[in-house]
Amino acid sequence: MSVLVTGGAGYIGSHMVLELLDAGEEVVALDNLSSGAAWTAPKDVAFVQGDAGDQALVRDLIQSRGVNSIIHFAASVVVPESVADPLRYYLNNTVKSRALIEVAVKSGIRHFIFSSTAAVYGMTGDKPVAEDAPLRPLSPYGSSKLMTEIMLGDAGRAHGLPHVILRYFNVAGADPQGRAGQSTPYATHLVKVACETAVGKRSHMEVFGTDYPTRDGTCLRDYIHVADLAHAHMAALRHLRAGGTSDVFNCGYGRGVSVREVIETVKRVSGKNVEARNAPRRPGDPAAVIAAPDKIRKVLGWTPKHDSLDIMVRQALAWEEHLLRSSKSP
Repeated sequence: MSVLVTGGAGYIGSHMVLELLDAGEEVVALDNLSSGAAWTAPKDVAFVQGDAGDQALVRDLIQSRGVNSIIHFAASVVVPESVADPLRYYLNNTVKSRALIEVAVKSGIRHFIFSSTAAVYGMTGDKPVAEDAPLRPLSPYGSSKLMTEIMLGDAGRAHGLPHVILRYFNVAGADPQGRAGQSTPYATHLVKVACETAVGKRSHMEVFGTDYPTRDGTCLRDYIHVADLAHAHMAALRHLRAGGTSDVFNCGYGRGVSVREVIETVKRVSGKNVEARNAPRRPGDPAAVIAAPDKIRKVLGWTPKHDSLDIMVRQALAWEEHLLRSSKSP
């Protein structure tokens, strides 16, 4: 039996593919390449270019490849873009997820893991937020993900679809073995942008909002290493395979780092200047979002291995330098 990874050529999805391969799993990676890159797929992975909302394609993959587990990453993920173009986000993140869930139910999929987001919480204050906190998203991105969470919960109760929802906080870093990293052109992830500026791919970067009610006026976020996030998915898959109940878990470390602190870390680790220009706040950005990670550690036994901003930045910088040396640089 194999695992279908939607968005398998994207940033997090490509790391999940590596995690599954390292565990000896058979993997099918599905990606429409709207933001991913086919070259990220290892040679021993069945890569299919296509859309996660294409029910006929997904049904065929499940039947022909013996898929019994789906890990669903495929999505649009830029908060300000979702504010400017909400219907695109509701189509890509909600409508297509609904189509995928329907095929999963009708095909008898036994394990479904959904890539959700801390954006479902909205304005949380500067205290760590637990899974049972009120869900009040501030952007269509957060709302589109929350709608899929609701659909999965309803499908689980009505049709017995076992699932785990993982709410990501801010993902950063690259594969510790240097096999993958954030390769999306024009990515908006803060660590990615700061590292691109440090290696000279950007002349400068912008700090969106300097008047937030935080310790230095910039947003606070909980950064999680992409490899630790992939480990969390494996823990969720093992949980479901062992007969564990459907559940929701935060994926973060439980501490907030400001935008300015990230930039200073990139400067220190790289030894390079990073020109950061102040800019207005972006719509949809809360002042602080920090995870309460106790539940995933207790229930899934997840223990982070790369809990260090310095490590995340060092590996992200190494990946940017790799891209600069490679013809694959976006």
